[in-house]
Amino acid sequence: MKQRAHGSSDTGAESEPAASGGAAGGGETPAVRLPPQARATAPESARGEHTHGEQSIPRARSGAEPVRPVVRRSSVRGQVLQALRSALVTGELRPGEVYSAPALGERFGVSATPVREAMQQLALEGAVEVVPNRGFRVVERGARELAELAEVRALIEVPVLLRLARTVPAARWAELRPLAEATVRAAASGCRVTYAEADRAFHRAVLGLAGNDQLVRIADDLHRRAQWPPAGLAGGRDRTELMTDAAQHVALLDALIADDTEAVRALVTDHYPGTPT
Repeated sequence: MKQRAHGSSDTGAESEPAASGGAAGGGETPAVRLPPQARATAPESARGEHTHGEQSIPRARSGAEPVRPVVRRSSVRGQVLQALRSALVTGELRPGEVYSAPALGERFGVSATPVREAMQQLALEGAVEVVPNRGFRVVERGARELAELAEVRALIEVPVLLRLARTVPAARWAELRPLAEATVRAAASGCRVTYAEADRAFHRAVLGLAGNDQLVRIADDLHRRAQWPPAGLAGGRDRTELMTDAAQHVALLDALIADDTEAVRALVTDHYPGTPT
C-alpha cells in the first residue's frame, strides 16, 4: 500500500502545477458541477492561491454538451465528496495523477476548503494520498489489490448470504426485487456511476437482512473501493460486464425466493470471484 494520509492535511500552498488526466472513455459524462446554492465561498484563487497553468478534471469532448446532474445534498463538502467519488468510478480522476484542491475547487465553483476536506476523506478510504504542497495523488491499484478486495468481500458477504438463504422467508426476498431490477436498468444505461450506486444499494439491502449495521457499513466500504478502476483501465467495466453482473442479481434473487439452495450456491460463487473453493 502506498503512503496514506495518517491524519496529515493538505494545508500547504498548492503552488506547483498538478497533473490531471485526459478525457475518460466509455461515454461517461464528466464529474458533476455543483449547483449554484452550493457555491458558498469564492474559489481559493480569489484569495491569492495559484491555480494558473493547472488543468482540472477533463470537460466534455468538443461538440458534446453533457447533461450535468444536480447533486442535492445538505453540505458543500458532501456534494464535492460525491462528485469526486463519481470521478473516481469513471476514471476522470486518473490513477497516478496529482490534483490540487484550488484547481478542483475552481472546477466545481467552490473554495478549496470543502475540496480539501473531501479529499482527506478519500485519503482515509485509500483512494488518494497526500502530496505535500501539491495536492492529492490518486492511488494506482493493480490486479493484486483488486483480487485481495474480492477475496475479503467474499469472506465477509458469502457466509452471511448463505445463512440468510436458509432463514429469510421468500416474501422478504421478493421485497428486494425493485432494487435488483434497478441494477439492470442502470447497467443498460452504460453509466458506471449510476450502476455503482444501484449495485451497492442492492448489496446493502441483502446484507441488511442480517440486522448487523457494522457488517453493512464495512461491506459497503469494501464494495465502493472495489468499484474504482485499476491503473491502465481508466474506463472500468464496459456495458456488457455491467449487464452480466446485474443479471446475476436477478437470478440470485429468483433462486432465493424459490428456496433453491444449490442454485444460490452456484450463483454466489459466480458473483463473488474471491469465493474460496
